[in-house]
Amino acid sequence: MKILIVDDEPHLRMLIQQALEELEDEGVELLTATNGDEALESIQTEEPNLVFLDVMMPKKNGFDVCQAVKHGLGLTNVHIILLTAKGQEFDRQRGQEVGANLYMTKPFDPDALVAQARSVLGI
Repeated sequence: MKILIVDDEPHLRMLIQQALEELEDEGVELLTATNGDEALESIQTEEPNLVFLDVMMPKKNGFDVCQAVKHGLGLTNVHIILLTAKGQEFDRQRGQEVGANLYMTKPFDPDALVAQARSVLGI
């Protein structure tokens, strides 16, 4: 099982990675990407089960990446959780439109990330 963490801010990537580290003991591989282009490349080559995807990023934003994965590539089995500082209803609707499975706002509770990951991966 693989989880891809996508965020252009190094400290946030590290925070998410640290929160999910305990899952490595259960056979989960953690991967990271720093922008939308890297994320798409990694999703195609690594086929992660779950992606924690930041919305506001350079090159391609999270909405564009999600749209490409779910609709362009047809990888509907990849579970995508959008992470963003924006909690407006418009953004939630946009997330649903592009195929995101869940929408979490920053700042997030690290335990909530782990709980979501466990739920999605069935561990």
